[in-house]
Amino acid sequence: MSGYDSSDDDDDVVLLVCVMDSVIRKIRSQSRIPKHVSSFSGHEKMCELITGHEGLLLEHIRMNRDCFHRLVTLFTMQNRLQETHTLTVQEQLMMFLTMVAHGDSNRRTSYEWKHSGETVSRYIDTISSHLVQLASRFILPPDFADVSTVIAENRRFFPYFQGCVGAIDGTHIPCVVDADVATAYRNRKGFTSQNVMAVVDFDMKFTYLVAGWEGSCHDARVLNVATSNPAFMFPHAPEGKYYLVDAGYKNKPGFLAPFRGQNYHLHDRRREDGDRRKEMFNYRHASLRNVIERTFGVWKSRFRILRGIPRYPLEKQRDIVIACAVLHNFIKLFSSEEAVFNPEDDAVDDGNAEDDVGEASTQHQQQQQQREESNDMGQIRDRIANAMWHDRLD
Repeated sequence: MSGYDSSDDDDDVVLLVCVMDSVIRKIRSQSRIPKHVSSFSGHEKMCELITGHEGLLLEHIRMNRDCFHRLVTLFTMQNRLQETHTLTVQEQLMMFLTMVAHGDSNRRTSYEWKHSGETVSRYIDTISSHLVQLASRFILPPDFADVSTVIAENRRFFPYFQGCVGAIDGTHIPCVVDADVATAYRNRKGFTSQNVMAVVDFDMKFTYLVAGWEGSCHDARVLNVATSNPAFMFPHAPEGKYYLVDAGYKNKPGFLAPFRGQNYHLHDRRREDGDRRKEMFNYRHASLRNVIERTFGVWKSRFRILRGIPRYPLEKQRDIVIACAVLHNFIKLFSSEEAVFNPEDDAVDDGNAEDDVGEASTQHQQQQQQREESNDMGQIRDRIANAMWHDRLD
């Protein structure tokens, strides 16, 4: 009988495994690669952008050097941001601006600026909240006493639309929501979004904006609530003044809509049974109202985060939309140069355009048209259409 004991082999195997594990751990600890390996820290990257070529700064943060310094001064003087031992106010703002300009995720922003995801998220939340507070300073009601030079210097629009002070429309901003509210936020195009209603002037600045409405909510309902509830502080136009709206809204005091059942856009095929007088009005109305579609297009191209906001709480997603509108106006006011976009980016956003304006009128549309023609704005619309047609014949 052999004196060999198998337990000795087992002990040797266990000892060998422990030794190998210890060696592997030591090798890994010696060769561990840090997560942030760029030669530039976030501060160095910020300094490079500020002192470098102006075009590179415009590409990264959508504003020139002077405009950026004004924004830093605004946040510093009002004590909205404080410098820390790891982050200057300039770096905090530039990190936020690059994120909203390029639609970067929290993870990518963390990698690019060499800060933790928690730090990035905290400053995104802080800065967007402060920009929302600044909305009352930079998103101002239109000057109702003024006639825009866009109207005054164009014979197609003046004197017909001299009472116009801006245009209104809604646009959808994709959002991420929990499953229990997804149905309410799913719009007619099938994706979840927040419905954002805006008023713009003819300098392409926002003069009013309300965000956060469910994507399934109709534009007309958003406007009705905003204009009827004082809490929304809608800038009502005085008598004789009005906003341009599309066919999705009612033609009523303060809001001038196109004629229903007539061609609206220039590319529409002329209807043989169409009223040429009403068509001319609709064409010029569409041409002037196009300012809001162009504003939406520039706004979304300037801030790509609006094409798909990361998975933040809904309130934070709403705040980012408002913050981008404030920044848009800030750039229009203080940047002597506009950020340069690729041609395909500088597209027109048709907002929540109605598709039925050029189709044959249903009985409901005819009844709506009759109601609109009988009110004050219906009479104003008729007078404008008649004057346009009369002047054309002359």
